[in-house]
Amino acid sequence: MTAEGKQFAVDRSSSNRCGVTLMNNQNGHVVADVMRGKKGVVVTDYPSMIRVDGDRVIDFDFEEISEALGTEFSVEDFEEIMSTHYGRMVHLDDRTILFANPEDAAEYIDFDLTPVES
Repeated sequence: MTAEGKQFAVDRSSSNRCGVTLMNNQNGHVVADVMRGKKGVVVTDYPSMIRVDGDRVIDFDFEEISEALGTEFSVEDFEEIMSTHYGRMVHLDDRTILFANPEDAAEYIDFDLTPVES
């Protein structure tokens, strides 16, 4: 509700999007470059950050990123350059995966998909 007392409709449906904000530094640029051109992924450069947004699932493969960097890249390195995210984030030994919908991440996050009767 606004100050004038008007009500607005709210769309609570899923956007089917997920993403991260990366630091605008050398590692952030390499990670962004690895993600550019992947199906459903959009990379947007800003002066102080880099946005990586995607449809449904984004998979940051650390082996692929390590190859591009020329040095080992791990979950700790990813956490260091990531300032924020949206979606369900799952860290594995060899990758970080973001899911737009918790149902898609159910096997990783112990999300119970059993229907609840009301």
